[in-house]
Amino acid sequence: QLRILYSEPGGVKGDTLIDIGSGPNIHQLLSACESFKEIIASDYTYRNHRELEKWLKNEPEAFDWTPVVEYVCELEGNREKKAEKEAKLRKTIKQVLKCDVHKSNPMDPIVLPPADCLISSLCLEAACKDLNTYRNALKNINSLLKPGGHLVLSGDLGCSFFMVGPKRFSCLDLREEFLREVLSETGFIIQEFEVLFRGDDIIDESSDFSGMYFILARKEEAI
Repeated sequence: QLRILYSEPGGVKGDTLIDIGSGPNIHQLLSACESFKEIIASDYTYRNHRELEKWLKNEPEAFDWTPVVEYVCELEGNREKKAEKEAKLRKTIKQVLKCDVHKSNPMDPIVLPPADCLISSLCLEAACKDLNTYRNALKNINSLLKPGGHLVLSGDLGCSFFMVGPKRFSCLDLREEFLREVLSETGFIIQEFEVLFRGDDIIDESSDFSGMYFILARKEEAI
């Protein structure tokens, strides 16, 4: 979905993209590096910062993303360009910053110029204890985006918990109606809203999610 979003004529492009809640991951940025000159990764925990830095510096103990990079290259039409893709992403990620979505400036004390695009996947529902906290977090990240800039938001619907190995984490139960409402309230115009429901035949004890959502929205222009 992200590949199509960035590659379509008139797709999401610009100078700067900020990833809110990157975790230790780079997969969500592999297509973005073809459409943005600068990517800023961010996360709340130092451990995730360190994992990203290991990969960026090509350290021996870094996680091996090779199968994922090859898959994205194949989707983009050239599986053989893995090394070029990795090099380009390493060059495009300019900063890895501490991010707290509960602050009015989530990157505090750093003040960033407004970005052309924000992406966030499976972050806000994990970071927010209730719907009002989610609403405030969305307002806070809105402040990082230019008027007319794009927000790409994805995650789980109807999810109350998820497992990471043996550890159980709570998750905010989100519904489509609430997401549509809160995006409008916080100054976004929805351009795409897709939902993929979990099949009844899928058995997955690592989470109780009922479906997944993908949203493309645009920040309202300043009047």
